[in-house]
Amino acid sequence: MELLLWILAVVLVVAGVLALFRRQILWGVVLIVVGLLVGPGGVSIFS
Repeated sequence: MELLLWILAVVLVVAGVLALFRRQILWGVVLIVVGLLVGPGGVSIFS
């Protein structure tokens, strides 16, 4: 389960960074914050 959370967090952060490059600032910031919250290093919503 922890590996899946890491993968999900990485995908969300990468998608957020790509959204920032496409000038979608709000969407990019939201994706990055959610990615950091989901990841095992952050406050996981599953634990």
